[in-house]
Amino acid sequence: MQNSSYRTPAIFQTIPGLIAAESTRHGGISMGPYASNNLGINTDDDPAHVAENRRRFLANWQLTEADLASSYQVHGTAIRVALQGERTHGFDALITNKPGLLVGVTVADCTPILVYDPQNKAVAAIHSGWRGTVGGIVTDTLALMQTEFGTNPVHCLAYVGTCIDDCNFEVSDDVAAQFAPHRQRPASQPGKAFVDLKQANADQLREAGVPESQIELSPYSTVTHNTDYFSHRLEKGITGRMLAVIGAV
Repeated sequence: MQNSSYRTPAIFQTIPGLIAAESTRHGGISMGPYASNNLGINTDDDPAHVAENRRRFLANWQLTEADLASSYQVHGTAIRVALQGERTHGFDALITNKPGLLVGVTVADCTPILVYDPQNKAVAAIHSGWRGTVGGIVTDTLALMQTEFGTNPVHCLAYVGTCIDDCNFEVSDDVAAQFAPHRQRPASQPGKAFVDLKQANADQLREAGVPESQIELSPYSTVTHNTDYFSHRLEKGITGRMLAVIGAV
């Protein structure tokens, strides 16, 4: 199912019993810079509006907040094994194999990555900004899935979601230097460079053993397609958040 408030990645669309979605900025009730479908709890938006937006989003699958495990993200590399619906603190990736439980991350330029292991009905939702990418959060998440659930990356399907694109993600040279040379390029301004978050995270999936044919990259950008997605950088920090979720029911 598709509607204007979310998109289901093509790679997951035909899998029975799998919920996977990335929200857009459409279809909610928030106003001003948060218009309209802000799903970010930790913003200065009206909490009642955010709660209603999240209720509507989860209701697409007849679910509620009690069915969602998420965390206040800190741009780190900690991963939580989710056992129940909850809101925790300090984790930037969540994994589970519990039927009916969604795991989710919020983004507004950073990269959301969703992973499904069909052999073990296990899933992961990962929030990866430049720090998480450099820290190898995707690699670590797949390794923990293997330890916890017996996941073999060769069987996994993965989606590298909508984030800031390489044409707009300008960083300092010292940040860019932490990326592989083929995932960075000089900017016109001295001491600056552009880096490719999507491909850098996809590289970690490939290196872990996920086949190229089982990886989908979002064709969208939070900056270039800002009418459909929130961008923290473009909107100078005063904006909403998208939510990317996945779970096997």
